[in-house]
Amino acid sequence: MSDLKLQPDELELLATYENEEWQSVKNVKEQAAQYQAYARAAFRKDKRVNIRISEKDLLDLQKRALREGIPYQTLISSVLHKYVSGALAEK
Repeated sequence: MSDLKLQPDELELLATYENEEWQSVKNVKEQAAQYQAYARAAFRKDKRVNIRISEKDLLDLQKRALREGIPYQTLISSVLHKYVSGALAEK
């Protein structure tokens, strides 16, 4: 194996693969097309939302986005997506 530093979830996937726990699925092309459609739908940004937030919060978001090297609208969208998908939780 290479000198890659793997995350715990990646190590778990690698272990299941090496233990030959994976099985081929039937209709691979159809399955792939279905999941591609799911991915396209998940990342389609076709709705606009207007919100009111404090000037301070907006400035802080813009500063954070600048540090991350992304537009602040993209940062806001990413935070909202992570929250609703359960990947972002309160402390």
